[in-house]
Amino acid sequence: MKKITLLFFLLNISFLFAQKEISGVVKDNSGAALPGVNVFEKGTKNGISTDIDGAYKINVQEGATLVFSYIGYKSISKVASITTIDVVLASEGEQELQEVQIVGSRNTKRTVVNSAVPIDIIDVKTVTTQSGKLEINELLQYVAPSFNANKQSGSDGADHVDPASLRGLGPDQTLVLINGKRRHQSSLINLFGTRGRGNTGTDLNAIPASSIKRIEILRDGAAAQYGSDAIAGVINIVLNDNINELTGAVSFGVYNTDAKGDFPAGTANTKDFRLDTNGNGNSFGKNRQFDGASTKITANYGIGLGKKGGFVNLTGEFLNKEKTLRPGFDFRKGFGEASITGVNFMGNLSLPVSDKIDFYAFGGRNYRDTDAYAFTRNGGERVVESIYPGGFTPRITSIIIDNSIVAGFKTKTASGWNIDLSNTYGKNIFDYTIKGTLNASLENTSPTQFDAGGHSLSQNTLNLDFSKNYSSILEGMNLAFGAEYRTENFEIFAGEIGSYATYDTNGNPITNPATQSAPIDPISGEPRPGGSQGFPGYSPKNVVDESRSNFSAYVDAEFDITEKFLVSTAVRFENYSDFGSTINGKISSRFKISDHINLRGSISTGFRAPSLAQIYYNTSFTNFSSSGATEVLLSANDSPVTKAFGIESLNEEKALNASLGFTVTEGNFTATIDGYMINVKDRIVLTGYFDATSLGLNVDAAQFFVNGADTKTKGLDVVLAWKKKFDENTFGATLTGNVNDMKITKVKNGSLDEQTFFGERDKAFLLASAPESKFGLNLTFDRKWFNAGLSFTRFSEVKLLDYQMYEDVADYGSFADQITSATDTYSSKMVTDLTLGFKLSKSLKLSVGGNNIFNIYPDQQDDWVEAGGYWDSVQMGFSGAYYYARLGFSF
Repeated sequence: MKKITLLFFLLNISFLFAQKEISGVVKDNSGAALPGVNVFEKGTKNGISTDIDGAYKINVQEGATLVFSYIGYKSISKVASITTIDVVLASEGEQELQEVQIVGSRNTKRTVVNSAVPIDIIDVKTVTTQSGKLEINELLQYVAPSFNANKQSGSDGADHVDPASLRGLGPDQTLVLINGKRRHQSSLINLFGTRGRGNTGTDLNAIPASSIKRIEILRDGAAAQYGSDAIAGVINIVLNDNINELTGAVSFGVYNTDAKGDFPAGTANTKDFRLDTNGNGNSFGKNRQFDGASTKITANYGIGLGKKGGFVNLTGEFLNKEKTLRPGFDFRKGFGEASITGVNFMGNLSLPVSDKIDFYAFGGRNYRDTDAYAFTRNGGERVVESIYPGGFTPRITSIIIDNSIVAGFKTKTASGWNIDLSNTYGKNIFDYTIKGTLNASLENTSPTQFDAGGHSLSQNTLNLDFSKNYSSILEGMNLAFGAEYRTENFEIFAGEIGSYATYDTNGNPITNPATQSAPIDPISGEPRPGGSQGFPGYSPKNVVDESRSNFSAYVDAEFDITEKFLVSTAVRFENYSDFGSTINGKISSRFKISDHINLRGSISTGFRAPSLAQIYYNTSFTNFSSSGATEVLLSANDSPVTKAFGIESLNEEKALNASLGFTVTEGNFTATIDGYMINVKDRIVLTGYFDATSLGLNVDAAQFFVNGADTKTKGLDVVLAWKKKFDENTFGATLTGNVNDMKITKVKNGSLDEQTFFGERDKAFLLASAPESKFGLNLTFDRKWFNAGLSFTRFSEVKLLDYQMYEDVADYGSFADQITSATDTYSSKMVTDLTLGFKLSKSLKLSVGGNNIFNIYPDQQDDWVEAGGYWDSVQMGFSGAYYYARLGFSF
C-alpha cells in the first residue's frame, strides 16, 4: 500500500512539473499586433489574452495544442512543440470563438480594439514581474494615464488605506468590479488633508496582485450601464483562471532614508535625530541608512475540476512592511508611512454542472495590521510627565478585515440567450487600537493603550442579467437587460470608556459638568482633556447602525449599423430607499475610418448616491498645526447640530460626461488619444471649520458633509505603444499621458460664509486631486535570459494652501496676501525606475531594481503643512528611493 501511495505521489509530482512555457506575438496580415486575442490550451480552461503589444506567455502540458481566436479572424491551432510560437491571424473564413466579455460592453463579440470607449487592458502578471511595486494602487499609478493615488501621513485611517482616483474625480466616483461584479467600498471616509477629502472609496490594496489575470480600466462615464459611482469610469479586475501551474515570488526591498531638503539641526529623522521606534515617540535612537523594509511572499495555483473545463484557482499573499520615517517638525516627530502586516487570500472557481449550466464562485479575505504615528504631544495639559517624561507620540493602529464572496450560475439557452444569476456579499471592518497614548484626565492612573472602536460597511448585491447577440440584424446587434437589488449597512461601534470619556478629579467619568470638573495641569494651568490622545475613541453617542436598499433595472444595445459604424446605447433606472429615483442614459459610437484608424466618442449622464458614511459618520477629534490644537466636531448630516447651521440633507451627485477620441494601429505601433469633459453638480465635500464654541459641546469648531460645489473637468488621455523584435532581441516603448484641468464653477454656500463653508484652502485640496498632468515613458528590452525596463514618470506642479489660512487676515495685510503666503507650490518632478531581470532557469527568475532611483523628493518645505512633515502628500510620494530584489518561480 505504501508503494502504491508513493507511486501515486510521484506520478502527480511528475504531472505537475511536466509543463513548458510558450510565448510569442500574435499579429494580423498587415503586421499589426493584436491585443486581446484569446490563447488557450485546447480541452481545458487554461488560457490568457494577448497584451497591448500582441504578446502572450502561457504554461501548458507537454504535447498540448494551443488555440488562437479573435473576433473577425479565423481561429487557428498550433501544437506546442517549440517554446516560441508567433502567429498571424487571417481575417477571412469561419471562426470558433471563446466568448469573453470586457468592461464597457455586454457584447461578447466586442474587443478592446473596436470598442466605442477608451479601455486599458493591463496584464498584471507582466507588470508585477517587471517592477518593485508592492500594491495595486502603486501599480496603476505608474501604468494607467489618469489614475492617481497618494500615500498619506498624519491622516488617521487614511494612513492605512490609500485614496485613489480616475480622471481627477473623487475616490468614490470610480466603480470597481471583480469579474464583472460590483465590489464593496471601504468603511473609511477620508478626512483632514487627504486627497479625496470627504469621500469614501474602494480599497484596491485588499485584493492580492498575484490573484489577478488582468485589469480593465474603462476611462468613461458608465453610470447608465453599471449604476452609482461610475461617474469617472470603471475598474474591472479579472481573476486568474489558469490551472496546473504554480507561480509566485519572494521579494524584499528597502527605502533610502537620505531625505533631500534644508533641515535645521535637531530636526526629527535627520542624522543623529532619528525617532526611536522602541521608545515613547519622543526620544531618538540609532541612525539608519535604510528603513521601510518590505517582504512580500506570493503563491498562485490552479486545479482542474472534472472533464468539462472546471477549475479552482487559489492565491495567497503575505506582506510585511516596516514604517518609514522622514524629517518632521517638533509637533510631528513620527512623520512617514505606516507599517503593515497583511495576509491575503483569493479564490476563483468555475464548475460546469451540466452541458448548459456553469456554477461559479470567487472571493477572498484580507487581513491587515497597521501602525502609524499620530501628532507628537511635547508638553502641557495633554502630557502626564510621570508616564511620558518630556512628551510622547501616540500610535494609531488598526485591524482591517475585508471579506467577500460571490456565487452564481451562468447558462446559454437554445435560442442564444446568455443568462447570469449571481449574489455578491462584501464587508469591510476597521477596528482601531491606540497605543503609546494616555487619557490625560486620568493622570497617573491612565492606561497607555485603548480600544477606540471602529466602523464597518457591508453590501449585498443580487443580479440577474440577460444578453443575446443577433448576427442577422444589420451587421450585428447585441441586446442586454437586467436588474439589481442591493442592500448596504454602515456601522460605527464604540470603544472602551477610557478612550472617549473625560474623568473628574475623583476618577469618575464626567456626566454633569455643572458639578464635576477635570483635573488641572499644574504646569499649564489648563484642564486636562479626556479621551485617548492621538485618536479619541468612538463613544455611545457616535454609534451608528443604518441601512438602505436600492433597486435598479437597465437595458443596453449595440448596433453594428455597417461594418464600419457602431452605435451603443444604454438606459438605467435606480431607486434608493433613502433619497428617491434617478434615470441615466448613454450613447456612444465608433466609426472605422480605415483598417488602421478608428474614431470614437460618447455622451452620458451619471450620478453617485451619497454614501451611508457621508450621511451618518460623526466623530470628535483634535486637529494639530504649528499654531496649536483645535477640538473639532464632525457632525452627522441628519443631526440637529447640522440642521441648526442650515446644512441641508445630502442628495445625489449628478454628472454629464462627453468624450471624443481615436485609435491608430499600424504595424508594431498603436495609439489611443481621447479627450473628455465631465461636469459634476452637487459634489459632496467636507466643509471648513464653523465656530462651535457656543454649542456647549466642549469643542472649538464643527464641520459637515454637504453638496457643496459644482465642478467642470476637461482633459486628454494619451497612450502610444511600440514593440518590435529584431532576431532574438525585443524592444518596446510606451508613452502614457494625462492632461487635466478642473474648475470649481460654483460653491453652494447659500447664506453661509463662503470661506468657512468651502474656502480657498478646501478648494485647493479638491483641485490637488486632479493634477494638471502626468506623463510616463516606459522602455523595455528582452533577450532570452535577460530583460530590462527603464521608466520615467513626470508629475506636474501641485499647489496647496496651508494652515496660514486659519490665521488673522490682519497679520498679512489683505486676504490676497494671505493666500499668497499660504500657497505651497510643489514643482513638477521626474521619477526614474529601473528593473533588471535574469532568467536563472526554466522555472526561476531574479529581478533587481529600484523605484525613484535618484531619490527625488518634493521641494516645498514649511511647518504649516497638513501632515506635520516637511512635505504634503503629493503624487510622487515622500519616502524617496526604494531598492528591491525579487525571485519569481513558475512550475
